[in-house]
Amino acid sequence: MAIHERAGKQAQQRDLVNIPKLMSFYYRLIPDVENPAQQVSFGTSGHRGSAFSSSFNQNHIWAITQAIVDYRQQQGIHGTLFLGMDTHALSQAAYVSALEVLLANEVQVVVQQNESFTPTPVVSQAIVAANVGKAKDDSNRCDGIIITPSHNPPQDGGIKYNPPHGGPAEAAVTNWIESRANQYLQRRLEGIKKLNYGTAAAIGLIKQQDLITPYVRALEQVIDMAAIAKAGVNIGVDPLGGSGIYYWEKIAETYGLKITLVNDKVDPTFGFMPLDKDGKIRMDCSSPYAMAGLLRHQNEYDVCIGNDPDYDRHGIVCPGSGLMNPNHYLAVAIDYLLSHRPQWSAELKIGKTLVSSALIDKIVASHGRVLCEVPVGFKWFVDGLADASFAFGGEESAGAAFLKRDGTTWCTDKDGIILGLLAAEIIAVTGKSPAERYEELVAEFGRSYYRRIDSPINAKQKARFSRLNADTLGADTIAGDKIETVLTHAPGNNAAIGGIKVTIANGWFAARPSGTEALFKIYAESFISEQHLDRLMSDAQQVIKQALKG
Repeated sequence: MAIHERAGKQAQQRDLVNIPKLMSFYYRLIPDVENPAQQVSFGTSGHRGSAFSSSFNQNHIWAITQAIVDYRQQQGIHGTLFLGMDTHALSQAAYVSALEVLLANEVQVVVQQNESFTPTPVVSQAIVAANVGKAKDDSNRCDGIIITPSHNPPQDGGIKYNPPHGGPAEAAVTNWIESRANQYLQRRLEGIKKLNYGTAAAIGLIKQQDLITPYVRALEQVIDMAAIAKAGVNIGVDPLGGSGIYYWEKIAETYGLKITLVNDKVDPTFGFMPLDKDGKIRMDCSSPYAMAGLLRHQNEYDVCIGNDPDYDRHGIVCPGSGLMNPNHYLAVAIDYLLSHRPQWSAELKIGKTLVSSALIDKIVASHGRVLCEVPVGFKWFVDGLADASFAFGGEESAGAAFLKRDGTTWCTDKDGIILGLLAAEIIAVTGKSPAERYEELVAEFGRSYYRRIDSPINAKQKARFSRLNADTLGADTIAGDKIETVLTHAPGNNAAIGGIKVTIANGWFAARPSGTEALFKIYAESFISEQHLDRLMSDAQQVIKQALKG
């Protein structure tokens, strides 16, 4: 994909979303229930869409929230529901719409004081903490809803449900909610209970709580905050206008840390953002283009941290080397944690998605630990983090979480705050930046070259992905090397990949269709050279293209 000519440059007035128009469409447009693009559709991270395309508006949120209420009742869940939201314009509107349904159904809802923003990991951690000691059939179990489209552009909205385990809902749960919500839309909202927001607020039904302080005070259970303070690590933070913006001052004050916000703007147009690689405003903390504002400060601090709007992803910037590749930082984080968490059992597993770097495999093996390779999606780590059998779960897309220092559960969703603070701990304890440590790992295990590309696909080809296997692949070699394994199920849990992964002696590639777009993704990694990666990627494209012809 060609890089846009203005990628990494400051957004201009013409790039900004018309927020009044967006909000008008949220309230006034009615989704066409016969149009699949305007129906409720839960992908890997809940339902996402835009009011401009009638794929995210008031009717959607009323229907989805009532479906979640129905699911809770069916499951006997009657505890507190934690409701969080990020800083997207549609998030504030959807928050009000969701509250109207929750309160009409007499759900006990807790929101942040002053009805401010709440990051995804804070909701997850609050659910986990509230459910400690409760049986799986306890009717007082707590759960949560987070209103966020993650790093998506400013015109987008999103909503996701986190059941009592605290992490992203499983496919069976989201499928049920999706189906029920679409039924409500088809019935023109018949059966949905609503209580006017103004009425609910006036009679005191909205329970506001300080969710910041408990989360911040608990951070020392998962990160060595004392070591960071003692070493005087100088940390620069760009919240990218996201939901964790008010957390950093509290963290600095509580633990005596040197933290500077290099950008304190909150703006629903996100007009302060540099444009991403495709020329769109996107708060992607794993993109050097979107992170160009923070990169300007890379040599002013020992480490710089960026997060997406709901704070479930992280971007780590080191002096002199810039934004770390997410795979590289995952490798460093895992290596450090396995060396510096003496209370962690040797039996704990390290979870990675099968499209994450194979360098992680080598590092985990060098520590004599068990690697668990799962399909794409953080939901595959939830159970392991919940029962503390997984020490770490991480995705190549800059999302991860890990256990407390004593080996018990911290949260079961991705936590960009603890991954950022871990970088500061690494500097404090080892005297080396994560980028410097990565180069040491490369010297020990070899350098890898990694890439992902997206290609268009039609419905027929998408359906053929499920039939891909060693027999239908139609190839014995890739990039001149003999194919060693062809996987259609993840080795860690035997769950279907939804595509295929092929390994050779010095590399691998994986291909899978997008869950939300008419695209398929090819990931590849070489342990030889950039040129070998080019050939590996080219051969992979040809093989998949031929196989999808049927």
